[in-house]
This record gives sequence, structure tokens and C-alpha cells, in this order.
Amino acid sequence: MEGGTTFHFVTDGIQAALEQAKNAARGKDVALGGGADVAQQYLKVVLIDEMEIHVVPLFLGGGSRLFEKTHRRQMAYECARVVNSPSVSHYKYRRAR
Repeated sequence: MEGGTTFHFVTDGIQAALEQAKNAARGKDVALGGGADVAQQYLKVVLIDEMEIHVVPLFLGGGSRLFEKTHRRQMAYECARVVNSPSVSHYKYRRAR
């Protein structure tokens, strides 16, 4: 995409995908996207330093639970910031050191 985001699909594991993303970022932050299943994979192997979670109060009737298959790894994070409005809540968590 000209002037936009470029997507690269990596099929040889999450560590390989992260390494390629870090190399492409050249020292800048790398963001993870893809939903609960992708986040669970990275949380299980402790590869997430920070999480920003945005909650929109809208009932969709289903979905995946973000922390369902993480072996309680989310307990290693502490809340660093909360910003609320009537339409969305933003949470920032950092891995406790």
C-alpha cells in the first residue's frame, strides 16, 4: 500500500514473526494485532512487554476470552493507565519488573 501499512504474513512461528517485526522496526516499538488467539500465544511465552486494551461497551453475543488460555501469565502485568469515556475504556498494562 502506498503511504500506508505493509503486512507480511509469517508462517514459521510467533518468535520468527516477532524477530522480523523487530528488524523491520529498527528500534521502534512493535505492535501486535490479530485478536485473542494471537495475544494468548505471545502471553504464554512471555513476549509481551505492554498491553493496551480498548473496551467498547457493546454486546456482540460472543467472542474469544483474551486471557482464557494464558496459564495466568496476565497476572505478571500491572495497570499503568486507565482512560474512560461513556463510549470506550482504554487500559494500559506493563509487565511488572
